[in-house]
Amino acid sequence: MKFADTAAERNPLLRFTDLTLRGAGQVMFMNNPVTGLLILAAVVWGAVAEDLPQVAIGAVVGLLVGTLTAMALKVDRDTLRQGMYGFSPLLTGAAVPTFLDNDAWMWGYLVIGAATTTVVTLAVSNVFTTWGVPALTFPFVLTSWFLMLGAYQFHKIGISSLSTPALPQPAGATSFDMSFPELATSMLKGVSQVFLIGDWVSGLIILVALAINSRWAAILAAAAAVVATLLAIALGAHSTAIESGLFGFSAVLTAIALGCVFNVPNWRAMLYALLGTVVTVVIQAALDTALAPIGVPTFTAPFVFATWLFLLPKADLVPTPHHKPIADGVVSGREATS
Repeated sequence: MKFADTAAERNPLLRFTDLTLRGAGQVMFMNNPVTGLLILAAVVWGAVAEDLPQVAIGAVVGLLVGTLTAMALKVDRDTLRQGMYGFSPLLTGAAVPTFLDNDAWMWGYLVIGAATTTVVTLAVSNVFTTWGVPALTFPFVLTSWFLMLGAYQFHKIGISSLSTPALPQPAGATSFDMSFPELATSMLKGVSQVFLIGDWVSGLIILVALAINSRWAAILAAAAAVVATLLAIALGAHSTAIESGLFGFSAVLTAIALGCVFNVPNWRAMLYALLGTVVTVVIQAALDTALAPIGVPTFTAPFVFATWLFLLPKADLVPTPHHKPIADGVVSGREATS
C-alpha cells in the first residue's frame, strides 16, 4: 500500500479517488480504498438487483458531495485523507432515494442533505470529543431524520416508501417457516442493510471487502448477523423484518465497533461485543416502536446508541491506540474524532 499511497499523494485525482474510496470503507470502519471499492460494488449490485439504481447513484453522489464539502470547509487534512467525511454523506445519499420519489426535486434535496451531513459531522464530533466518544453514523441519522420528516411538509418532495405513521401495537404471534438457505440469505441481508440494500449477494461482497482489511471485522460482522437474526426469531419478531435483515445491520456495526475497532480483539472484547449485539437488537425494536407514530426509519440509530452506551463506561478491555481499529494486527482506520 505504500506505493499506492505515494502515487496518490503526487496525483490530485488519484488522491481524491483514494480518500473518497476510503470514505466508503469507513462506513464499516475500514480505512482501505480496496475495501471501499468493493463496498460500492456491493451497493451497485444490490441497488440494480432491487431495481433501484437511484440508490447506488445517490450513495455515490452523497459520498462525493460530502467529501467536497469537507474540502471546501478546509477540515483537518489527516482525517480528510482517511475518508472521515465521506461515510455519513454516503449513507444519506442512499437513504434519500430509498424513501423519496425519484425526481429532480429529490436530487436537489439529496445534495443539500449530503452537504449538511458533513457540517453535522463536524458539529457532532466537536461536541462528543468532550466525552471521548466518536460521532459514528449519528450525523447521517440526524440529518436523514430531518430530511424524512421535512418531506411530509413539502408538496414537491414526494414520499415513495416511508412507513405510514401509526400508533405502535403489541406484537402478535407470527408464523415463521424458513429453510436453512432462506435463513442464511436473511442473515447476509442483515449485512447489506447497513447501506439500505436488502440483497444477500451484496452482503457477501461486503463480508469479503471487510476480510481484505480485517479478518476480525469480517468474522464479527458475520457472527453478529447470525446472533441478531436468531435472537429476533427467538423473541418472536415479525417474520418480514427478519427475512429482510432489518434486525441485523445495526448489530453488525456494533459488533465490529466493540469487538475490533475500539478494543483489541480478545475473549473479553468478544463477550462485550456479544452483549452489545444483543442489546442493539432490543434497542432496534424499541426505536421501531418509538418512531412508528412519526413514520420514519431508525436508520443506524440503534448501533449509535448501543455503541455509545458501551464505550462511555471506558471498560478496561485494552482499548486500541487512539481508538483505531485493528486490521489483522495493523492499526488503521477511524479516529476518535470521527
